[in-house]
Amino acid sequence: MLSPLDPSQYRDVVRRALDEDIGAGDVTTDSCVPPEQRSRAILLAKQDGVLCGGRVCAETLALVDPGVTVDLLIGDGAPIHRGDVVARIEGPTRALLTAERTALNFVQRLSGIATLTARFVERAAAGGSARVLDTRKTTPGLRALEKAAVVAGGGQNHRFGLFDMVMLKDNHLATTDEFESFAKAVRKFREAKPKIQIEVEADTLEQVHALLEIDGIDVILLDNMTPAQIREAIALGKHKVKFEASGGVTLKNIRQIAATGVDYISIGALTHSPRAIDFSLELKPIAS
Repeated sequence: MLSPLDPSQYRDVVRRALDEDIGAGDVTTDSCVPPEQRSRAILLAKQDGVLCGGRVCAETLALVDPGVTVDLLIGDGAPIHRGDVVARIEGPTRALLTAERTALNFVQRLSGIATLTARFVERAAAGGSARVLDTRKTTPGLRALEKAAVVAGGGQNHRFGLFDMVMLKDNHLATTDEFESFAKAVRKFREAKPKIQIEVEADTLEQVHALLEIDGIDVILLDNMTPAQIREAIALGKHKVKFEASGGVTLKNIRQIAATGVDYISIGALTHSPRAIDFSLELKPIAS
């Protein structure tokens, strides 16, 4: 069972989204729907996929009106099919109509991420045991939600932010004139922060050779390397460090990359290029 995010981790995000949409008020709904009217609704899946965001959807509705009740029938990480009823909802009609678009936006995007991740995970598993990772290429302000969606799809989270892992990439290395000074910096950091993981990017096999001589590196990121180059890199340092492949990973080539024996495959597209899964909120007023 997937461990859900606590609402405290995303409640402020939902509030900002509602403020953005509602502003001074829902002039359409308030002008034509009686305040005392109540309705029942269902959250309906209109495509196959993997669900994520049901609780966020429920939180969105409740923040508009605490009188809304939501019975979630399917949990995050579960497969969904077109026509599935994901949740049954009841509450003031005005609240349901006002919250509808924002609530759907969350569940559609997060389910899109979970669904795309599940496809990558499935194809990677057909080639080997590599774990599929996300990146920091997330929508600003939505990182916790989007990374939770990756987990719902069977992927794993890479570092959350700049604070929880050292990741030295080409632009960092370009600021160092001498390789030996870079090596000393890595060793010094390892001594000072032994529990924080250190990952360094390599663009060539020559760089892999050099990085393997530095004590303290946990992961070498193989950037835009061919499967043949990845295999060679792994052969050089299989028992010294973990290897991560990244760059140009698609659903067409991930199986081949996973077959190299690489430990991780990181994919920015999981969060920067998912296609939303379509849902609708089907509403019916309760007869008075």
